[in-house]
Parts: sequence; structure tokens; C-alpha cells
Amino acid sequence: MPTQSDLLHEINRTLGRLENSVERIREDFQQEKEDAHESRAVIHRRLDEHAKQMAKTDETIAIAGFVDAQIRDEVKALQKTVADNHEEVAPAIAEWRRIKLLGAGVGALLVLFGISVGSLIVWASDTASAIVRHWLKL
Repeated sequence: MPTQSDLLHEINRTLGRLENSVERIREDFQQEKEDAHESRAVIHRRLDEHAKQMAKTDETIAIAGFVDAQIRDEVKALQKTVADNHEEVAPAIAEWRRIKLLGAGVGALLVLFGISVGSLIVWASDTASAIVRHWLKL
């Protein structure tokens, strides 16, 4: 049978092992606590970055909407200006079309006149050559 001092020694040794185990558990717990804190900090940084990106995106979308509306207004104003200018210059354009058509007609008449004069010259030269041959009796 073990003596009392052996039992005390065994109890002290068991308590020492228990203290070591508790210390390791505390260290592991502390390390997990620090890791969890670091992990949460990383998650919060990422969330902050995403929030900033979303804010920038919202701002960009709002600016794009304003620019789009401004461009739409400018396009409408330009369309109105073009329509007004078209109405103002429509008579001049019609007049130029008439002048162009008249010029084409005059050009066609000149071509016909040239063909007629050329035909007349050919006929006259043939007739003149026939008269000269008859006169010279060739």
C-alpha cells in the first residue's frame, strides 16, 4: 500500500501536470482569441473597403446620370437648332436645286447645239468636197 508521502507526491505530480495542461489551454485560448481578433479586424477592413467602393460607385452613377441628362438636354437643343436652321435654309436649298436643274438643261442644250453644228460642218465639208471634185472633174 502506498504511503501518505507517495500519495502526496502523486497528487503534486498530477497537480503539476494539470497546471501545465491548464497553462497550455490558456495559451491556446489566448492564441485563438488573438487570431479571432485579427480575423475580425481583417473582415472589418474588407467591409470598410467595400463600403467605400460602393459609395464611390454610387457617386459615379449619380454623376453619370447628371452628365447623361445634360447631354440629353444639349442634344434636344441641337435638334431644335438644326430643325430651325433647316426651315430657314430650305428656300435657298430649293433655289439651288432649281439653278442646278436649269444648268443641267442649259448644258444639254449646248451639247445638242454642238452636235448639230458638228453635223452641219460634216455635211458642208462633204458637199464642198463633192462640188470641188465635180468642178475639177476628178
